[in-house]
Amino acid sequence: MEESHLSPRALERLKEELEKRTGPDRKRISAWIERAREHGDIRENADYDAAKNEQGHNEARIRHIQQMLKNAVVVEAGEADVVSPGSLVEIRIGDVDDTTTYLVGSIEERHDTYDVVSPSSPLGKALIGRGPGEVVTYEGPRKPLEVELVSVKPLD
Repeated sequence: MEESHLSPRALERLKEELEKRTGPDRKRISAWIERAREHGDIRENADYDAAKNEQGHNEARIRHIQQMLKNAVVVEAGEADVVSPGSLVEIRIGDVDDTTTYLVGSIEERHDTYDVVSPSSPLGKALIGRGPGEVVTYEGPRKPLEVELVSVKPLD
């Protein structure tokens, strides 16, 4: 699995989520499964199926978080003039007048204000290491797209 570029805030949030999922959530789901078993034949028990499904989702998320934490690279505010994980980038796609601001980092950042671009995505790869004023091309969903990097700043 590739490195997970996380801010200190995202790293802490993931650790808290992992603790909740491996503790209280596991106990709650286990109790739910036990109650559902008491209803009789589990082959035709919708409550049991729902509980087992919830258990599967929880365990999958636990494994995902554990893998991300194992491969976590904590990024602090980087240089203001070069795109790196943790940077806020303002870009202009093509010859459109409007600009869009993105946070370059792991999707686990879940930022309220900015959409997140993964450093391993085509756009992220094209932007990493670039500075304001540079124009890069990346492979879009249907055709190559030209992007102007308007500004770069660290996430506060």
